[in-house]
Amino acid sequence: MNDMQSIQWFPGHMTKTKRKIVENLKLVDIVVEIVDARVPQSSRNPDLDELIVNKPKLIILNKSDIADPERTTEWINYYKSKGIGSIAVDCKSRKGFNLFVPMVKDILKEKIDIAKNKGINKGIRVMIVGIPNVGKSSFINCLSSGKKAKVEDRPGVTRGNQWFTVSQGFEILDTPGVLWPKFDDKLIGEKLAFTGAIKDQIMDTEQLAARLLEYLVLNYKDDLKKRYKLEDQDIDNLKGYELLNIIGKKRGMLIAGGEIDIERASIMVLDEFRSAKLGRITLD
Repeated sequence: MNDMQSIQWFPGHMTKTKRKIVENLKLVDIVVEIVDARVPQSSRNPDLDELIVNKPKLIILNKSDIADPERTTEWINYYKSKGIGSIAVDCKSRKGFNLFVPMVKDILKEKIDIAKNKGINKGIRVMIVGIPNVGKSSFINCLSSGKKAKVEDRPGVTRGNQWFTVSQGFEILDTPGVLWPKFDDKLIGEKLAFTGAIKDQIMDTEQLAARLLEYLVLNYKDDLKKRYKLEDQDIDNLKGYELLNIIGKKRGMLIAGGEIDIERASIMVLDEFRSAKLGRITLD
């Protein structure tokens, strides 16, 4: 794979986004972080924890329909052990969405009760954050049914923010800009590339597919064998490129001279992983 450090992360843009998030924190009661359930740790930005340290938080494991359900449960239990609420959702079937508003209200129960005791019927405002390709827009669209609120005339609300109405007295703020994680660990970059969060054009597709296959042999061997009809082969000690050759041959991906079209096989493997044709797989 190309060196992850060669990818331009636009540090100036990230600084601006961080500043916007900090500015908007005073407008909301809770921060909801959207992550990809297939890479629930790798798709988090560690900077967010520092930025929102004094705000209640909820983690949404999106795309749970294509993630390993057992691993998703383990991650939810892990976050619970850290005192952080989390929900697994699927934007296609809307599974898990009915839990969102009750969970937010439960997390904010003490604050809501204090306001009620003072005779204040204050609405709930939620900030949505998340790195690219975790399905943040799809999540917001499912929640709001496309109902964008007008904010220009509201006191105390910054002009230009994207507010959406979820239900009466319950609004969500979509954070502006993009916030990428730091890739101190090369594996984080790889996992995001596997899921398609990083554009394939700036990656070595063949090396990426080979690395993915090596991970699948170690963690989802039966799914891999079933998909590519490798049940009769011992693949435990094969390198990724060897697997690509075998899979390409199985699928009849030949070029002039009878050689295997490795590039075509690589694109197919990545596409089939991303569309869950290899099964429901979690990389973290």
